[in-house]
Amino acid sequence: MSNFPKSAVYKSLIVPLIVVCTFFYDISRVMAKTGSQGEIGMSAIPVLCYHQVRNWKSADSKSDRIYILPVNTFREQIKSLRNNGYHVILPDQLVDYFEKGAQLPEHPVLLTFDDGTESQYLNALPELDAADFKAVFFIMTAVLDHSPFMSRNEVVDLSRRGHIIACHTWDHHSVKGYNASDWIKQVKLPREELERIIGKSVKYFAYPYGAWSPIAISKIEQLGFTAAFQLWGKCDKTKPIYTIRRILVSGYWTSSDLLNAIRKIEK
Repeated sequence: MSNFPKSAVYKSLIVPLIVVCTFFYDISRVMAKTGSQGEIGMSAIPVLCYHQVRNWKSADSKSDRIYILPVNTFREQIKSLRNNGYHVILPDQLVDYFEKGAQLPEHPVLLTFDDGTESQYLNALPELDAADFKAVFFIMTAVLDHSPFMSRNEVVDLSRRGHIIACHTWDHHSVKGYNASDWIKQVKLPREELERIIGKSVKYFAYPYGAWSPIAISKIEQLGFTAAFQLWGKCDKTKPIYTIRRILVSGYWTSSDLLNAIRKIEK
């Protein structure tokens, strides 16, 4: 991995993500009111999606900052969730609720982190620990042990602390363009690598950029994933468990903004 071309990952990851985040900033305010009844059902439990948790730098553009949450902002959001009676759940609980009607605690919320940046381990983890919150970390394996992403040891530590490690492909290329060999390189092998790293099954998947297709759902199901997560798009009507919606938390959001977005989902 020492010769991994990090610039290629940054280009493929960050530029499209800026477009995604900009669009989502507005659409997240109305997404709970659209779609079929099945789609609304799969969105009724708020699932939050975070990316980087670090203070803004002068080099960060306005678009960059949409998906970079300043540390104090993240701290206040976690405190606000706790103070307003939200109870963090894990994906197994969410799936059991959707598929079996299992009971959830009052005001449930699922926390997820995409890409596996080290800022999540260094800055988000202490705040999660302080609140006794657990989360799901969707990891790209191509960048493990390469700054500014997590190391394998940090991924192991997250798992040991009770957080869920999940798959986010090898290097964040959209699943919509995969051929047969891409499914092996981008999903099957990265999942197996994560399982070797943590010594546990990896059951959950997040689509890069939140983009999915019916073919992708079929492949993810064939590979044995329990569920898959997108961002704001419509849920698949036949396999909604493989297109679970998430609220992309903007770096510009205050705690009040976050609570307002969550409450729109809960209505």
